[in-house]
Amino acid sequence: MTTIADRLSLAQQRIAAAATKSARTADEIQLLAVSKTKPVSDILAAYSAGQRRFGENYVQEGQEKVVALAKQCPDIEWHFIGPLQSNKSRIVAEHFDWLHTVDRSKIAERLNAQRPTDLAQLNVCIQLNISGEASKSGIVDEASMLALAKQITGLPQLKLRGLMTIPSHEDEQQLRHEFGRMQQLYRTLQQHYPAVDTLSMGMSQDLELAVEYGSTMVRIGSAIFGARDYSNKA
Repeated sequence: MTTIADRLSLAQQRIAAAATKSARTADEIQLLAVSKTKPVSDILAAYSAGQRRFGENYVQEGQEKVVALAKQCPDIEWHFIGPLQSNKSRIVAEHFDWLHTVDRSKIAERLNAQRPTDLAQLNVCIQLNISGEASKSGIVDEASMLALAKQITGLPQLKLRGLMTIPSHEDEQQLRHEFGRMQQLYRTLQQHYPAVDTLSMGMSQDLELAVEYGSTMVRIGSAIFGARDYSNKA
């Protein structure tokens, strides 16, 4: 039976192989272990194997884990990667290090106002709906991306890090089109804001293609922690 440590190692090997194939180095690509719906014991198993970046999708669940592990694992870097409702923004502002899903001015303003001044800036990525699907959140055009980026860079408690997307996964040709477009938009953003350094795209099923198109952070969940139980999640 494979352990979480075994599966984490396999994910790292996949990233390294994808990087080599794309003439990149593995240290250019960060592995974000998506621990949503998984118990603290699973996070501790990955932590013991050297993993330090963890992603959560549900606000209350994420908050509970951050608090539970604050003393035992103070160097965990917590990323919120799910959709964020305005009435829950304070929890993310006070407990997380990163937010990947900023897609509107109101959320950015609330996070800036609610981020404690004794904490480092909240690292944020702008979420793009690169597939244009109505069921997905995110900005759909370059002009709106740049407008939101300009606003974020003017908010002292936030730090613009880059872009994030969840592609359509219809087929490889469509996936390549969407990842290629994300790569273009990321380069455009960097032209305006050279400090931007994060392109968050790629998951368990498509990380190799994401790396090929310039991803700097892949979000891996099921390939590390196994299938998820989504019951009683909100």
